[in-house]
Amino acid sequence: MDQPRFLDFRVYVQAKALHEQVFVLTSKLPPKYYYLVDQIRRAALSVALNIAEGSAKDSDKDFNRFIQISLGSAYEVVAVLDILASLTATDQSQLIDSYCQLRNQLGALTKKLKNPPARC
Repeated sequence: MDQPRFLDFRVYVQAKALHEQVFVLTSKLPPKYYYLVDQIRRAALSVALNIAEGSAKDSDKDFNRFIQISLGSAYEVVAVLDILASLTATDQSQLIDSYCQLRNQLGALTKKLKNPPARC
């Protein structure tokens, strides 16, 4: 059986790696931040899972809808990281930058899906 195509997508691999970084970061937070831990973990997971789910759709238009959801989740992760930085007085800029790079990759993918190359 062939493996799902999303496993080879660079954007999926990066989303998965960033989810792992979010999990490690949030594992170190005190219990009083549970509400943010839960939110950021779900948002980070949503980025990767929507790429995977969208890749199974029959059309680029449908796939693009899931990439848009992934983009929204990536912005949500950045917002929670920013809030965590304020509340905990920690520097989250490296992880925020990584999510901004991922956002750029998702944006490029959505443009590609909207304007597929001409077929001869």
